[in-house]
Amino acid sequence: MQEGLDNPQQSETPVEENGVQTAEERIAELEAALAEAQASVLYTKAEGENIRRRANDDIDKARKFALEKFSGELLAVKDSLDAAVLIEAADVQSYKDGIQITIKQLASVFEKFNIAEVNPVGEKFDPNKHQAISILENSGEPNTVTSVLQKGYTLNDRVLRPALVMVAK
Repeated sequence: MQEGLDNPQQSETPVEENGVQTAEERIAELEAALAEAQASVLYTKAEGENIRRRANDDIDKARKFALEKFSGELLAVKDSLDAAVLIEAADVQSYKDGIQITIKQLASVFEKFNIAEVNPVGEKFDPNKHQAISILENSGEPNTVTSVLQKGYTLNDRVLRPALVMVAK
């Protein structure tokens, strides 16, 4: 049993018999333990603050550079478009071929980053994925998409842009 801590009725007078600590020695020992515990608490608190700060820095960097890979992939598409503009003597077919290659490059980038095209001709109208521009009388099965004015796109199954559609009444 520790002296002075476990038995509150024990006398606080210093006892030096039989190798027992004096009250002053015990106080000094407890003060040292308290100082050590306070230092440990301060160290733990500082370490927690450092972890929080590092995590916030990592989050900021992730936000700042989230589009880095996507942007890098788009540079090839931009280079193709720039090259097409620099061609001096070209016919319509060569431009068309170049545009088709550029569209394939862009489609490849979209595929890498899970961007999907929404082209809902013949599908049932879905207000979550489609935006109806007009309703056509007697043009097919009711509430189906008859034509797409502008394709929509999704990113990981989340709508980036709804498809602009015409719907049968």
